[in-house]
Amino acid sequence: MIYDCAIIGGGPAGLNAALVLGRARRSIVLFDHNRPRNAVTYASHGFITRDGVTIPEFRRIAHEELGRYPSIRLMHVEVTTVAKVDGVFHVHDTLGQCIQAKKLILATGVKEIFPEIEGFTPLYGKSLFNCVYCDGWELRDQPLVVVSEHAAGFHTAKLLYQWSNDLVVCTNGHSTLTHEQKMQLQSKRVKVMEQPIAAFIGHNGMLQQVRFTDGTELARSGGFVTPKFGQSAPFAEQLGCELTAACGIKTDDSGRTTRAGVYAAGDAASFSPSQVVFAAADGSRIAMHINRELTEEEFEQGETS
Repeated sequence: MIYDCAIIGGGPAGLNAALVLGRARRSIVLFDHNRPRNAVTYASHGFITRDGVTIPEFRRIAHEELGRYPSIRLMHVEVTTVAKVDGVFHVHDTLGQCIQAKKLILATGVKEIFPEIEGFTPLYGKSLFNCVYCDGWELRDQPLVVVSEHAAGFHTAKLLYQWSNDLVVCTNGHSTLTHEQKMQLQSKRVKVMEQPIAAFIGHNGMLQQVRFTDGTELARSGGFVTPKFGQSAPFAEQLGCELTAACGIKTDDSGRTTRAGVYAAGDAASFSPSQVVFAAADGSRIAMHINRELTEEEFEQGETS
């Protein structure tokens, strides 16, 4: 069997793309290896009717809804390689299976690359986060820290000031702020500390102090650490898709990549801002373009047959 579309990635973008295409009576296979990037986060926010939903519950509801459509096949298996052979995509998985499809959506998301600071991992997703829109409300009016080794930290601090004006910006030994930026922050009584960080100190996931290599300690109850990003899967590279300067998969306004028949949805293509509602909307939009493209191709074939 050759499916109309294979979707790699069972996050919000992939799930919503599968839903729209399934409702369009397209045969779909969705690959989900059950390791969502946001699994460390207790709850997802900013999605109307689902504000505060836990990640397991979000996925349970999504899988239940997809199960209503007989043309959607959900495969809990990891994809290993993807290739295009004679105009058809061949998707190989860890069970040795090969699934064939006319179109392909890469909804594999991105991986976050955080500064290597002792104590970060137990706190991430509980009192340290990376998106102010996702978790700023929960940390409102608390003494917070913004840790960033690149220019994004300045913009994160300015945004976070909306939720708390008790802020300290830490550059972890990097000179990332200009004199003008420091002056702007200081005008709002935002302190800047540029010495390297030795460790985050906390208990039961709750940040208590930031300890610096010079022995200085800063009492904080939460904060935001800005990561760098990279592709979480090698499939765009395997297929020869072009990437952007920010390491996202390059697409046009329809979600098409530079490789014919390959689309990219959600964070894999654009990871800023990174929210469930944006990824889900992107999956829906791209699914409609794919259905239109499949329809046009079927009518063209009918005219020449």
